Amino acid sequence: MKTVTFVLPFLGLTLLAGSCTVKSTENKSETTRQVPVTGLTVMDTIIYKEYIADIQASKNVELRSRLSGFLEKIYVDEGAFVKSGQVLFKINDEEYRADHAKAEATLNIAIAEAKKVELEKERTKKLVEKNIVSKTEQELINVQYKAALSKVEEARAVVNQTATKLSQTLIRAPFNGRIDRIVLKAGSLLNEGSLITNISDLSGLNVYFDISESEYLDLASDSNFNSNDFKRKVKLILANGQDYPHTGEAHIVESEFEPNTGSISLRAKFPNTDGLLKHGASGKIAVPVSTGSTRFVHQKSVVEIQDKTYVYVLNDDETVKMQPFTAGQRVGHYYIVEDGLDDEKQIVFEGVQGLRDGMKVQAVEQN
Repeated sequence: MKTVTFVLPFLGLTLLAGSCTVKSTENKSETTRQVPVTGLTVMDTIIYKEYIADIQASKNVELRSRLSGFLEKIYVDEGAFVKSGQVLFKINDEEYRADHAKAEATLNIAIAEAKKVELEKERTKKLVEKNIVSKTEQELINVQYKAALSKVEEARAVVNQTATKLSQTLIRAPFNGRIDRIVLKAGSLLNEGSLITNISDLSGLNVYFDISESEYLDLASDSNFNSNDFKRKVKLILANGQDYPHTGEAHIVESEFEPNTGSISLRAKFPNTDGLLKHGASGKIAVPVSTGSTRFVHQKSVVEIQDKTYVYVLNDDETVKMQPFTAGQRVGHYYIVEDGLDDEKQIVFEGVQGLRDGMKVQAVEQN
């Protein structure tokens, strides 16, 4: 009996301790997680579609040697701005000067020979009139005179040709522009057609981009569409993601679709008064495709799984559920909501990691 008397209090203490532990666990499990919630964001904005841009100077040409010879002088530095007609390079011209002088001498001889035959022609004419020589002699001298004149013209053509080559020893700027890197240095041997440098007119830039046939047909479905007078204001996004400060105007510049890609090119012209853009730069053209009120969801709310997008919506019983939706393009920190989410639904704004379907939460309205 004594033994029983001492055991019972011990068991009672054990049961009491176990009861407290269960209650403590239950209180801990009843703690709910606080999550910020918000509705969809509606903004009046312009939605753009982006295309890879091919940026080209309004004029860009290669400066090549038309002659063979040694590059004697370079009058400009790389990257310099030059004016139309300005002398940029000189090819050694000794050989071409000698050829030109020889051609001029040949021309003078041909002119003298023609003058001699002309005098003989006049003398023969008078003799024929006096019946001293026959008309056959006159016809013969006329033929010789025509031949002499032909030699004069031939010699004059050679003079013009050598003069042209001599002038081409001075390589001039074809228009106002900026010089690129100079490939060859003074003293280099040039062959006919050797590349020396490039020159670009950067006062305005042409930016080309391609659209698909279906996109073209969407444009053409507009009742005001006219392919001969089509214009669309566009903006240029630079390689660093910044917007170019000037807008451009796009036109259709091709009459047929590219057979391999099924696309057609458009050209947008942009001013470049500050010289920021360069020939061959990269970027994107942003074309406005829609305007007005658009529904958005913040990127913090979105879960991406295998190219699909989800958010957690708040149910009436304070539980959350993962809801798929159709996301459009990204605009800043937001995704366009194309379908799948109701306007009146509250969604978890951030902290979606660790949430699961049916989990009870304490919703805090996001300001």
